[in-house]
Amino acid sequence: MSKRLDFPVIVINFKTYIESLGNRGMKIANAAERVSNETGVCMCVAPQFTDLKSIASAVSIPVFAQHVDPYSPGSYTGSVSVEALKDAGVVGSILNHSEKRLQLTSISTAVKMLKNAGLLSLVCADDVEPAMAVAALNPTMLAVEPPELIGTGIPVSKAKPEIVSESVRQIRSINKEVKVLCGAGITTGDDVRKAIELGSDGVLLASGVVKAKDPYTVMKEMAEAALSLR
Repeated sequence: MSKRLDFPVIVINFKTYIESLGNRGMKIANAAERVSNETGVCMCVAPQFTDLKSIASAVSIPVFAQHVDPYSPGSYTGSVSVEALKDAGVVGSILNHSEKRLQLTSISTAVKMLKNAGLLSLVCADDVEPAMAVAALNPTMLAVEPPELIGTGIPVSKAKPEIVSESVRQIRSINKEVKVLCGAGITTGDDVRKAIELGSDGVLLASGVVKAKDPYTVMKEMAEAALSLR
């Protein structure tokens, strides 16, 4: 597989779990690459910042950062610039995850900076209304993630399917180009299948893969579920 983005897409956020740090993160990324090669489904990973460059240079699948700040290079200690991400070899960045919130103006600036650098944006929103506001900013992808379901193992596609279907409908009424992902609580192939059936272009998940005893098997099941709907 190449680093080109195809849909449906499965994006694995490594967060800062100990299970995804260093060599363990590399193993998950390698497993995602293997699944992508075996199934043809686009698998993406978002490693921890300290592992971005090593993983991006080691795998052929798209690699995202977990966050970027809307600042040009300069006196911003502790911030992450778009230029640093491009140097690391990633294809883009997640923005506004429920664990790393941004103001709408900052999201807008960051999306534009990523686009100007030739990078992709995956912006998170927690409900239909904020998702509509984000859609108007022209991100590459928009993930709908009710924060109360993140990490629970209860998929939004089952607990609150109306959020997914209504978000897809409203977002596409505003911006037909943005790809809509479903997030929060995705842990099985059936969760992925349901999310796509509700109209999403893929899923964003984390602990369901990162904390799994066998990440490869879980990702393979998810990819096969996505493949079954093509």
